[in-house]
Amino acid sequence: MNDTLPLPERPDNQAYMAAVDLGSNSFHMVIARVVDGDIQLLHREKQKVQLAEGLNEQLVLSEEAIERGLSVLAQFADTLTPFAPQSVRVIATYTLRRARNSATFLRRAKAVFPFPIEVISGQEEARFIYQGVAHFEHFSGRRLVIDIGGGSTEFAIGEGLQPLRLSSRNMGCVSYALQHFGQGRISDKRFSRAILQAEQELEPIVSSFKTAGWQQAVGTSGTVKTIRDIIVGMGLSNNALELEHLLALKQHLIEQENSYQLDLPGLTDDRKLLICSGLAILIAAFQLLQIEQLIYIDAALREGVLYEMSDRLQHLDIREHSVASMQRRYDVDMAQAARVSDTALLLFSQVRSKWQLTDEDAMLLGWAATLYEVGLHINSSGVQKHSAYILQNANLPGFNQEQQQLIATLVRFHRRKIRLEEMPAFNLYQLSQVVHLLVLLRLAVLLNQKRRDDFLPQLSVIADMQALQLNLDADWLARQSLLAADLLLEQKALKKIAFVLDCPGLTDAVPG
Repeated sequence: MNDTLPLPERPDNQAYMAAVDLGSNSFHMVIARVVDGDIQLLHREKQKVQLAEGLNEQLVLSEEAIERGLSVLAQFADTLTPFAPQSVRVIATYTLRRARNSATFLRRAKAVFPFPIEVISGQEEARFIYQGVAHFEHFSGRRLVIDIGGGSTEFAIGEGLQPLRLSSRNMGCVSYALQHFGQGRISDKRFSRAILQAEQELEPIVSSFKTAGWQQAVGTSGTVKTIRDIIVGMGLSNNALELEHLLALKQHLIEQENSYQLDLPGLTDDRKLLICSGLAILIAAFQLLQIEQLIYIDAALREGVLYEMSDRLQHLDIREHSVASMQRRYDVDMAQAARVSDTALLLFSQVRSKWQLTDEDAMLLGWAATLYEVGLHINSSGVQKHSAYILQNANLPGFNQEQQQLIATLVRFHRRKIRLEEMPAFNLYQLSQVVHLLVLLRLAVLLNQKRRDDFLPQLSVIADMQALQLNLDADWLARQSLLAADLLLEQKALKKIAFVLDCPGLTDAVPG
């Protein structure tokens, strides 16, 4: 399905952006441009894929589902041909987040789709959805946002542009259709089981969300839109949804007995097998959260992605706020963080061209350098492990899963042994890229071990692909026997991963 306005001939030369949402039911693409600081949508494409339908109980994605997804990505790639890579952001959600073989899909996608695919957490998905709604339509009070997807349902409470509660629950219209309404069969008992399971899934967040409270409840995306269209078409409501409307629709569906024969206003063929499961989830949300009334808003995750891309163009990166929040929460020594970050970025600037590193790499390295000691909050012994655990499991708004994993990996191996076999497999980053950033962080930490602003002399580095020459003042180095000994140990540690660190005069600086 396309909703098309004339596309620009050369979008890469202007402030044009594209957001692609690889959902569990459908893949969506929106193209927009920034006009006077606001987002103007130019083009939409939607293709039904039903990835979640291909996810079995062992969380393995079927070959048929993979092929469906790759076919749509190839179509999207054709539309996006004129776009520069930095103008396109591709977000993958529940199914690729859960699938054990998601790396297979992502690897094969590279052959047909030249843009990096970011797999995001459920919390991050909920945040994007909230941002999409908050930017789309202003509301002065606190609002609850619900988005029922194919594999998961996201809940958010926020005020203005600030989300206050975020949650992603493992229940979706595709997965529940397969589980409770197989072959389109409808009955009161099937509805009861689906609603009960959804209520069990919701139970852990009910108290927190009800305590936060809201003045407006909003539903987004296809499932809520379809339910709203049916209820309005049946004359049950003019717009807003209430529990009595949902229960009346449920009773009507039960009387039909099978989804294939449904003929309702606003119900398209591709939604027939999903309407009962989506309705069951929405009824559970109404009952447990005690929602009085819910309206539909035509904005969701991809609009949230577009607005965040617009913010980054204006150098307003939410990731900066996430890092600052972590520093405050774990009482990071900011002076030391600044020393290590400054040194790491100084080294980065001198090797960037040879190692083909990017601005994004510089930011990730800088953030790793400022967060490497968050684990001191637990214990100074094994700080690298404690810090990595915190960073790997924390909620870091703005970071996709691989960005967060990369920072955690750099911090995990910022000292002591480097175990390549323990490093995660990345889709967005090459191993050489990870190693290069790790070498820079390790050196920056090592050179600042005295935690003094007046300690380091001027230094420079010369890079080769698997080697780095560190140049320090010979007289100064001769007076730093402890540092020299540590640099010798670093040489040995890096040699075990086939990387050569050279430091002229180092051997002479070590006694005996």
